[in-house]
Amino acid sequence: MRLNDKSLADKSQWEKAGIALPAFDRAAMIAATGKNPEWVHFGAGNIFRAFPAALQQTLLEEGAVKTGIVVAEGYDYEIIDTLFAPHDNLTLLVTLKADGSTEKKVVASVAEALKAECKDKDFARLEEVFRSPSLQMASFTITEKGYNLTGPGGASVPGVEEDFANGPEAPVSYMGKVAALMYRRYLAGGLPIALVSMDNCSHNGSRLRDAVLAFARKWRETGSADSGFVSYLENPAKVGFPWSMIDKITPRPDDSVKAMLATADFEGAKGRMTAKGTYIAPFVNAEETQYLVIENAFPNGRPPLEKAGVIFTDRETVDKVEKMKVCTCLNPLHTALAIFGCLLGYRLINEEMKNPDLRKLIEIIGYKEGLPVVVDPLILSPREFIDNVIKIRLPNPFMPDAPQRIATDTSQKIPVRFGETIKAYIANKNLHVDDLKLIPLVFAGWLRYLLGIDDSGKQFEVSPDPQYESLAAALSGIRLGQSGSFRDKLKPILSNPSLFGVNLYDTVLGERVERYFEELLAGPGAVAKTLKKYTAS
Repeated sequence: MRLNDKSLADKSQWEKAGIALPAFDRAAMIAATGKNPEWVHFGAGNIFRAFPAALQQTLLEEGAVKTGIVVAEGYDYEIIDTLFAPHDNLTLLVTLKADGSTEKKVVASVAEALKAECKDKDFARLEEVFRSPSLQMASFTITEKGYNLTGPGGASVPGVEEDFANGPEAPVSYMGKVAALMYRRYLAGGLPIALVSMDNCSHNGSRLRDAVLAFARKWRETGSADSGFVSYLENPAKVGFPWSMIDKITPRPDDSVKAMLATADFEGAKGRMTAKGTYIAPFVNAEETQYLVIENAFPNGRPPLEKAGVIFTDRETVDKVEKMKVCTCLNPLHTALAIFGCLLGYRLINEEMKNPDLRKLIEIIGYKEGLPVVVDPLILSPREFIDNVIKIRLPNPFMPDAPQRIATDTSQKIPVRFGETIKAYIANKNLHVDDLKLIPLVFAGWLRYLLGIDDSGKQFEVSPDPQYESLAAALSGIRLGQSGSFRDKLKPILSNPSLFGVNLYDTVLGERVERYFEELLAGPGAVAKTLKKYTAS
């Protein structure tokens, strides 16, 4: 079975393989989208193919919409040429359920797949789409870095300064392209639209707004764009920048899924890497659980995505959902498993969940230490969210997520994922920060992790982190099996609010982390022993 329109015409082979086919008139959808596009999406990766594209398929099959999605890729153009085009913009979605079963269906809601590259003819089509009065939304899954105009050191991202100087005619940076397309829409009569970031980062709509406005303001200064362009972008009645919270794991294809598809004679199951390092395959695998909460700020209307399970609400509630997930119900648990998983030699998160001490670690952090100060958005139950994470999502045997991947950029995650909880304890007169036992154990575990020596005494590669070099230098000279106080080396780190959200020595946690660190460093096996000791108490 080859994933294309011609092969789909032979329904029997797909049905025999247990693969559901689209239940709508795809030709009519493509024609309708070509004439009156309503939704364009930037970022043609796995999360788009498994989530927004699947949502629109649901609406198409229910007859709730007539148009599909125009997807644009602005970074790795090979995805369009070698993945979307040969497969007629189709995706095989394999949903991986926690009970070990799978659900397979062909997602066919993409009407067009274009390269967001000014030198390519596709960009003229994108400009046409943005000039269309029917366009309601442009959404994004381009990763958090996609909105950055400067790098970690403060230098401009490649192309940004060039785009600032040259104006909106032939931009090369990602956000420069988006701003240029919005300028075309402004020139077409100031048409309304919503720009919807669906990336997993806090206040994502504001980050997108700030990036686009930076170009508009610079172009106004240089005279390369009409002065009214800035006012257009700043007018919420014309352009919405809603916040959103997205949550769905779409990992790199699992070997067992590849084998299953190969057995079913599905062509291309192995996949391959692009020249830019993107792993592509005609199928995408994803967990069953998914959440998408969006601020209802759409000046030109929107698809009725609530019929597919999306929750529309106000900005304050989106912010609460984000904080619930990031500060309590998911991200802190992920980080704890990442740190101790690397130290204990695990390669998969779902394997860690078979370790009773690691499971107890995240249960205590979530239920006992986090829930008392959780931000309750009311539209989702925090306890039920954690239940789902611990009982269904993390143990899922199909989810090949690695602690080494999750441990990336931990220094940037800790102040939000744990620091907000500590600050909430400090601010609440009915709670005592001294009751926090395992969050400081995670801090001590992270410092132990930064030494790059696992619990058996073997070296391992520490995942990329912008603070790693300075932190490793501060901890230099500390060796496994070494005893004694390490305060002189630890205090400059533990007293840094940018790392932990607070100065830990303003509470009892500074000294507690020191003691935990000494125990974790006692020798081979000390990490497992210390983990068992404090999760049992």
